[in-house]
Amino acid sequence: MIRVINSMTGFGRSEKIVGGRDIAVEIRSVNHRYFDYSSRISRGYGFLDTKLKSFLQERIARGKLDLYVSVQTLESADVEVQVNRSLASGYIAALRDLQKHYGLKDDISVMTVARNSDLFAVRQAPENEEAIWNDVRQIAESAFQSFSEMRQAEGSHLRDDFLNRTKTILGLVAKVEKRSPETVTEYRDKLLARLHEMLVDANIDEQRIVTEAAIFADKVSVAEETVRLRSHVSQFLSMMETGGAVGRRLDFLVQEMNREANTIGSKCVDAEIAHLVVDMKAEIEKIREQVQNVE
Repeated sequence: MIRVINSMTGFGRSEKIVGGRDIAVEIRSVNHRYFDYSSRISRGYGFLDTKLKSFLQERIARGKLDLYVSVQTLESADVEVQVNRSLASGYIAALRDLQKHYGLKDDISVMTVARNSDLFAVRQAPENEEAIWNDVRQIAESAFQSFSEMRQAEGSHLRDDFLNRTKTILGLVAKVEKRSPETVTEYRDKLLARLHEMLVDANIDEQRIVTEAAIFADKVSVAEETVRLRSHVSQFLSMMETGGAVGRRLDFLVQEMNREANTIGSKCVDAEIAHLVVDMKAEIEKIREQVQNVE
């Protein structure tokens, strides 16, 4: 079974009214070497930050994540109105003193006293943080589902691209493997022709030709490099099938592919192989650029 690889680029958003609150959660991410988290959460709900960070860390291995959480209360929250009794007593006493001193009508009432707003303290009743977290978690899970689907879709495109490019690389390797022995044969024939021109009728040491050709063949042999390159490609493909957070390991294998291609290029003295290596390195570089976005 082939499992998906995830892109580190993703976006997901969900909004719902639950528990008398309009809750919106938005998740964005781009590529990053490690897990990098930042958040913006509605004032008064900072206690959600640690929980949401853990929620995402359990599901995401790496990437630069930006989280936005909006919580707006739609229904009137429970409030507590407290009376400053000491201040109220002083206020009433002062009013009675005014009434007696100036002979005013005694019309002191509750409404008269209530006009002094300093007598009252209005406090919002403590909110149930666990209940709020449960509500926000529902929305976060929905947003993450959309976020995850986008990352999987992007990952699927990356996988298809990798498959096509590795197929091209293997095709180029096959051409190098076919061409490499031909260069040895051509070298031997050229060497023999050159000696014939130089020595004309003199006897030519065929064994010397064979020895020189063998030395040349050993010098330009890329058999080990092509075998290792094929092995790296095979591991790359196998790792993609395992799925999950494989980005770093894929990146390492791409570096090894490039190393082998460079070695092949440094050994070749043949223009055709040189062109094949250039094409090979171009494909590896394109994979390297794309693999930076794999989780």
